[in-house]
Amino acid sequence: MTKRKRGSVQPDDEAAPADFGLGATLAYLRGDQDAAAPAVSAAVVNNDDEGWTVVGAKHRQQKHAQKHGSKADIRDHRREAAYKRARMRSPSPHRSQSADPPSAGEDAAASKPTEAPTPASAIFEGNPFAIKNGDSEDPSPQPRNPFSTREKEAERTQTPTEEASKSREERRKDRKLERHYPKIKHSHNARLNNSTKISDLQALALYILADGTAPQWVAVESRNSIRKVVVLMVPGLELDMFNGKIPLESSVVGENTVETDTDTKPKRLDIGRDDYYPASLRPERLPESLKPLSEVFPHIWPILGPVENRGKNYVKLHSPIHAMLSSQIPKTQEEKQLKKGGKHKGPLPQNTKHWENQRTPVTQYLATLADQQENEYVVHPAWFITDEARNAAQERRKIAKCAADDGWVDSHVACLEDGDIPEKDIEQGSVTAGRKILAVDCEMCKDENDVSVLTRISLIDWDGTVVMDKLVKPDTPIKDYVTQWSGITEEMLRDVTTTLADIQKELLDILTPQTILIGHSLNSDLNAIKLTHPFVIDTGILFPHIKGPPYKQSLKWLAQKFLRKDIQKGADGHDSIEDAKTCLHLVQQKCERGPRWGTSDTNAESIFKRLERATRPKSNDAKRAGAMVDWGNPNQGPGAQAKVAIGCDSDADVVQGIKHALSDLAVGKNGTTEQVDFVFARLRELELVRGWWDDGRASEEAKARRRAALERLGLASDRDEEVSEEALGKEVSKTVSNIVQIYDSLPPCTALIVYSGTGDPRDVRRLRQLHEQHRNEYRTQNWDSISKWGSDEDEELSRAVRRARNGVGFMVVK
Repeated sequence: MTKRKRGSVQPDDEAAPADFGLGATLAYLRGDQDAAAPAVSAAVVNNDDEGWTVVGAKHRQQKHAQKHGSKADIRDHRREAAYKRARMRSPSPHRSQSADPPSAGEDAAASKPTEAPTPASAIFEGNPFAIKNGDSEDPSPQPRNPFSTREKEAERTQTPTEEASKSREERRKDRKLERHYPKIKHSHNARLNNSTKISDLQALALYILADGTAPQWVAVESRNSIRKVVVLMVPGLELDMFNGKIPLESSVVGENTVETDTDTKPKRLDIGRDDYYPASLRPERLPESLKPLSEVFPHIWPILGPVENRGKNYVKLHSPIHAMLSSQIPKTQEEKQLKKGGKHKGPLPQNTKHWENQRTPVTQYLATLADQQENEYVVHPAWFITDEARNAAQERRKIAKCAADDGWVDSHVACLEDGDIPEKDIEQGSVTAGRKILAVDCEMCKDENDVSVLTRISLIDWDGTVVMDKLVKPDTPIKDYVTQWSGITEEMLRDVTTTLADIQKELLDILTPQTILIGHSLNSDLNAIKLTHPFVIDTGILFPHIKGPPYKQSLKWLAQKFLRKDIQKGADGHDSIEDAKTCLHLVQQKCERGPRWGTSDTNAESIFKRLERATRPKSNDAKRAGAMVDWGNPNQGPGAQAKVAIGCDSDADVVQGIKHALSDLAVGKNGTTEQVDFVFARLRELELVRGWWDDGRASEEAKARRRAALERLGLASDRDEEVSEEALGKEVSKTVSNIVQIYDSLPPCTALIVYSGTGDPRDVRRLRQLHEQHRNEYRTQNWDSISKWGSDEDEELSRAVRRARNGVGFMVVK
């Protein structure tokens, strides 16, 4: 800064405003008004060569003048800016009642020079730092120094407020939190290569509260400051509501209304189902019923639900609740080091640390008719109830060359009921349920027609005893012994006289209606034996591939994963006895562990259970706790592991239930109040109005609750038609209002994640029912009279699943 001497006094119509030096201001603030007023007055009205004021650099003033105009305009601009700064710095109890800056007339009157010395109150009228204390009883207004710490301390003493009641440490924490307030935000510069899935939303919640990895699709700032997470599922919301494809307002044109051109229709959000990136929630592009969401959430995200696929076709929608509430168990340090070392080959041994065994009878794992059809088994006649269906199945077998004329035999089982054993004859606690268990494995070679023919068969009973182990001489010449796989050589079969017919005859004597055959990809073995049996267990089905059928895990992989055993080593081929025992041990383990063992649930656990292992910050090692707020009884199903479960009968109950769960007054399952860190809740009335709620397999209590909700909403329980645009808009508005209420009830630093789950599932539901009907009719009716299901129906189902997996999501930190 430089010093420049002030010029002469300007005429009255161009009088400069009163200016104040530092000394005069300090003198006045000390209370010496007699010293302050004349000095400042002289500086203003006299042409005093000794009066100096601090100003900016000359070139800076010239540049400012070019931008803002004349010197008078510059002074007005400075005066107004200083006035605003002073008002912003001033605490609210001492702000003047008017929020507007002084007018030009007031400035001119305040700055006009007079003959008599100006009183101090008049001099400081134009001083932006002299803010009157309107609450003072002193008739003469006193200026206030906004930088005085003594005055601020006096204000806290005289006017007790919430801020004054806080300790110094609390105020320091509040200031620190304000500087580093947590956020969940999307960067427009981010590169997304995949669609966001429900599992990504779950990973975000686990990253905030537990030991999850940092997401790459959003940025979480100051995540340690986020105290709670609320996940809200709202089925019924669709992406097409936001882009205008599903209208939420009545489009009926009245008699006197001129129909407008399509170009004048309001623009909606430019976002589609195939987009990876979110869209900003711009209120001017939202229907009235959705506009409140723009006041809470910055973006809308396309979210994909979980599906099951077979090759390129999608066949099933998985539960969006299960996808959120079932999390993968993180790898231990030993597992990470084992994989990182590079010496370990094959899958990591299955971790049983968090697994709870569920002893299950072996009969629970029998392959159903649908399982056998999907895995290309030749179906035993006992599966068909009527003679008509049985004859039709025999005709199909003739066409496929799998009938008796082609050398095939069927075990002596007249009907499925022949395999049942009376309860009194079953030993209590026995996993075999009185059945005879045989594990079978075969080795095959290729004949001159490139057909796999049986060359060795091994049978093992439940105790591991070898029941049969024989070499078989094929009826056709062998072209390739495939010794590296089968272990069979020409020398081994040179003196063998046992034929396939001999093996079939012996097996028909061994197999009874109470016998269960076990094997891996057992359909291949039975095709080689040319035998059908209704009661089979296939480890390729029990331990499914992560991609689903038709993919299967190899027996070698399953042995390493679940038995920690290496089989099929070396170049001498497989050992059928070793393979049969491996299948037997896998099934025995499945009976001890439970039906979910070996599936995708093996490495998964409830998100509530995982949170219980996470420590709440600054709480003396207190563990996290979760709450389930849902319609009906949330203690069942996914909410069974939650510390707090709150049942509801309406969306209004859900809103209040979330508020109660976060109040730290909710009573947990152990009878004590719980401090909740994670809440999962679901709003269902929009889903109910749109006809998406399916209670086909629900309990009678759940069906009664649904009927009561329909009556309360004034809807018929057997309606098929869609609701009108206006009615849908009203219900969407009601649901959005509930979401906003939930947001308003959240404590500060709480993350809110909202997702719809899936899109419209009704087409998927209808097509899967047709497929199930086709399977049932396959057992009871002639092929010509059953409902058709082929490749066209598979394609239609795949398209329906693709459409239905599209949902939406929102996230924000309050």
